[in-house]
Amino acid sequence: MRVVAMLAAALQTYANPIDIDYRYNWEQVNEGISYRTGADPAIVRHKGAYYLFQTLADGYWRSTDLVTWTFVKPSRWPFRGIVAPAVWSDGERLYIMPSMTDQGAVLVSDDPASGRLEFLTRRMPPLPGMVRSGFEDTMKPGQVPPGPWDPALFKDDDGRWYLYWNSSNVFPLYGIELDPNRSLAYIGMPKPLFGLDPLKHGWERFGQDHSGTLPNGTPITPFMEGAWMTKVRGTYYLQYGAPGTEYNVYANGTYTATSPLGPFTYAPWNPVAYKPGGFVQGAGHGSTFEDAHGNWWNTGTPWIGHNWAFERRIAMFPTRFADDGQMIVSTRFGDLPHYAPDRKVDDLDAYFTGWMLLSYRKPATASSTEGEYAAPRAADEDPRTFWVAGRNVPGETLTLDLGATKTVRAVQVNFADYKSGRFADAPDIYTEFALEASLDGARWMPIARTEPPRRDRPNAYFELPAPVRARYVRYVHGHVGSATLAIGDLRVFGNADGPPPAMPKGLRGERQADRRNADIAWRPVSGVIGYNVRWGLRPDRLTLTYQLFADDRPDRLALRALNVDQDYWVAIEAFDERGVSRLSRPVRITSRR
Repeated sequence: MRVVAMLAAALQTYANPIDIDYRYNWEQVNEGISYRTGADPAIVRHKGAYYLFQTLADGYWRSTDLVTWTFVKPSRWPFRGIVAPAVWSDGERLYIMPSMTDQGAVLVSDDPASGRLEFLTRRMPPLPGMVRSGFEDTMKPGQVPPGPWDPALFKDDDGRWYLYWNSSNVFPLYGIELDPNRSLAYIGMPKPLFGLDPLKHGWERFGQDHSGTLPNGTPITPFMEGAWMTKVRGTYYLQYGAPGTEYNVYANGTYTATSPLGPFTYAPWNPVAYKPGGFVQGAGHGSTFEDAHGNWWNTGTPWIGHNWAFERRIAMFPTRFADDGQMIVSTRFGDLPHYAPDRKVDDLDAYFTGWMLLSYRKPATASSTEGEYAAPRAADEDPRTFWVAGRNVPGETLTLDLGATKTVRAVQVNFADYKSGRFADAPDIYTEFALEASLDGARWMPIARTEPPRRDRPNAYFELPAPVRARYVRYVHGHVGSATLAIGDLRVFGNADGPPPAMPKGLRGERQADRRNADIAWRPVSGVIGYNVRWGLRPDRLTLTYQLFADDRPDRLALRALNVDQDYWVAIEAFDERGVSRLSRPVRITSRR
């Protein structure tokens, strides 16, 4: 509790999706499909600052505190943009390698804050053993598909460089050594490292909740991608994203080794970053980095997928490496406000502020509405539904009735793209609005507003300077750069008065005949908003969380993310606007049915 109090005094918080000016995608311009997106985040610390690179943004972001991010326009950039870049800092220079299917350029900078980038090489040599695109079905032993796609750079303590890559539902991850004296040219032949095994690893199955199928029922083989290498206390953690970005179960896993090219061993505690429930769903394909205070973080790619399958955002989760080597990423309440600490923090639960969701399913009204896109859609914790105003003009309002006077501490405005009509950066793409609160719905007081400099804030998060007692919260529109005003969710955080809910009782778990799955059930707790089903390999280390809303799944969950030969422990906690219940006593789920 002392750590929580110390962090609270810092008053520096964030909420996922992280608050950056996500860019409009141009890939579907000919189809007229317009949406903002961010994916495949690579965050590195370099010369006292953090740099964030992502897919298809014509530049990158810089931060000194992991909360406020400023976009940096680079001096040069690949003509067709960058997809899933590899980024690494050696302390002196920052290296940027885009995904490639042929011989591409690698960029470097000794001053990325200025945006000044140079070519390390304009053209990498051919990837050894690579076949031409379209000829993958003719590959012979020792050959590799076109690449390196989805690359990850790594410089070891001894000064040797390595590259890891691939994105495929056929081929494995590959690794190769690089020559720093020849602009990171390849040394030797690529080495196949490992692939997916969804018959043994339940979480590696594709589809919504690991259904293994597309929405029409067609079976599909899962995808492995998003390599990232981290070395901690002599152990190499080669991380990967699976089973696919388009659904709620996108996750990060890891294999470990004692040398950079293996052999690698599957980690029994996989997945490491997993968030299938809540407002932010999906945690796969990202990066792992250490902040200035010695705290670790893991980033990932949550899924929206309303306008296009690859409409996504970026999330960041606190991480640690246990003394026995287990990599632990906390996604518990991973879309509610968390502290961004200014000191070393060992307890991952201490990052959570305790500010609960006050806006779920609350009555919502608006000044105008277009068609079926009514105001209540902005209070359902679903980014794929949204309110659309009848007019995109200043003064439009969206109002939530919290049902009673409560303590409001933060607000997040999550905009949606509905017929936005934008496909490139432009000076008029920015966000302006004000937030107001009221006790009676008649007299209003300002609580937050966007400030200069102007920028787009599709997922704008505001921590209030001081707690506010309010029953009503409203959004007052100023400007958005899209053709329409659409808000996916107006999320209000704080606490209702009263004690936290009762602990759920009657928890039981049983392995299904398919040992990748288990049935979890409990007795409902009256009046709660939802539950966190938490599980792990030890009763005192429940590292994974599935967040459920009680009006959707009030008393059971089919857990489909298990490794077949592994015993687990599972527990449950309830939450509402007042707080979180005590965690139930863990029950064991054996690997046998």
